[in-house]
Amino acid sequence: MSYTILVTAPRLADEGREVLEQAGCRLLFIPKGEEDSLGEIMASQPIDAVIARTLTLNKATIASCQGLRAISRHGVGHDAVDIQAAAELGIPVTVVGDTNAQSVAELAIGLMITVARNVSDLGQRVSTGEWPRQTPGLQLSGRVLGLAGCGTIARHVARMANAIGMRVIAYDPALETMPEGISKAANLDDLLTSSDVLSLHCPLLPSTQNLIDAAALAKLHSGAIVINTARGGLIDENALADAIMAGHLKGAGLDTLNIEPPPENHPLLRLPQVVLTPHVGGNSDAALALTARAAAENALALLSGHPPAHGRIVNEHLLEITQ
Repeated sequence: MSYTILVTAPRLADEGREVLEQAGCRLLFIPKGEEDSLGEIMASQPIDAVIARTLTLNKATIASCQGLRAISRHGVGHDAVDIQAAAELGIPVTVVGDTNAQSVAELAIGLMITVARNVSDLGQRVSTGEWPRQTPGLQLSGRVLGLAGCGTIARHVARMANAIGMRVIAYDPALETMPEGISKAANLDDLLTSSDVLSLHCPLLPSTQNLIDAAALAKLHSGAIVINTARGGLIDENALADAIMAGHLKGAGLDTLNIEPPPENHPLLRLPQVVLTPHVGGNSDAALALTARAAAENALALLSGHPPAHGRIVNEHLLEITQ
């Protein structure tokens, strides 16, 4: 049977597209610059499944798509999809598991080193004719890396940080014990007060919105660094800017922001101590290939009545309630 699949982006990596084409699927894409057409396309086309990338799928958009049977996230986060609304309509929402974990972890380490050694600021200054050799950086070996959340990405970060010579601690209320090479923090306060570098690896939930606020930032060591490759809403960004401008923090490396892209007057944009990347943690060649294939396979599995691997349907518990 042929299915119509909407990809909420201009393209899908070859590895995912080939899976769908071999199954005889008709593919629809959202062209660059036409993101506002998402609702119209979903309301007017006979779409069986959506492979959801960065665009938001709210309740109204999901409900407008008659015949929609599956939403497959091209990633591990699902806060851009109203999973409750999907469940009420009997639509499962899947994620891809750990396909981009190594890629995101490598960027987290890259941001950490870039901020610690002032790489971005020094590069810009050299390009304008300066030669600021006397600018001191921070050596990470011997420092304490605190992980807020200890899932697969965080564990990859910990492995690389251990290799650098950092001591790693983590707080994750879902874990009783920590993997080898990671010490367990008793609570979030214990994590904050022990960390020279704080790296965030937790989901964005009502309970974690602005988890790192002014009070939390004040508990970090003087000269600490904040890294976020998870979700922008985890940090009070105004408070982060204040803590950096006040000299309490050395800087921050952020791949995610609360509003993406940020407005021109965003306080973090003007700070040389802050390195910003445009939510590209999972955008390595290897990760994109694995993620596209997994997202395509998840969509086909749902449409053919064969549920994907355990744990990939994020609103399964809600589907059980609403059935």
